[in-house]
Formats: sequence, C-alpha cells, structure tokens
Amino acid sequence: MTEIIERLAAAGIQLLPAQLTNHFVFERDGFVCLVERADEGFGHIGAPGLMTDKGFAALVWRGDEGWFVGKGMEQRATEEQVSRMRGFDADLRAALGQ
Repeated sequence: MTEIIERLAAAGIQLLPAQLTNHFVFERDGFVCLVERADEGFGHIGAPGLMTDKGFAALVWRGDEGWFVGKGMEQRATEEQVSRMRGFDADLRAALGQ
C-alpha cells in the first residue's frame, strides 16, 4: 500500500475526502475519478471526468468534438483538457497497478 501511495504522490494525484462508503475519489488538475473500495485496497476504476461548480461532468463525444456534460451544464472540451484528462487516467491506473 505504501508503494501505491508513493506512486500517487509522485504523479500529483490526491485522494479527496469524501463520505462515500464504496468508493475513493482521486483528483488531479480538476479531473476526478471514482475507484471502488476493495478488501485488498482498490478495485474497479471508473471513467474520469471534470469536476465543476455544478458537480461531475463526463466527457461525451459528439462526432469528433468532446464535451463535458453534467447535471445542468455542458462545456466544450479543449484538446488540452482531453489530453490532460487522459494523462490523469493513465497515471492513476499505473499508480494503482491496473
């Protein structure tokens, strides 16, 4: 477990305090991801998204355009945001060994 925590820290990923009994919430640069709590630590990794002032916004593709869509909001995703979110996802999976 110590090794995983060190990999997360090295990747700049933080564990957010959340009152969820079945999931952990990880964040980097405004992007968040839910990860299942498992007996041995970490389980299934969900899809990352953007945390907004209105809550979680998932990346949705409309043709070749990415959009962050959440409850009561839509925001076009820039290429940089998509790239940073994909990097966050890859780094989180690598840190958790998945």
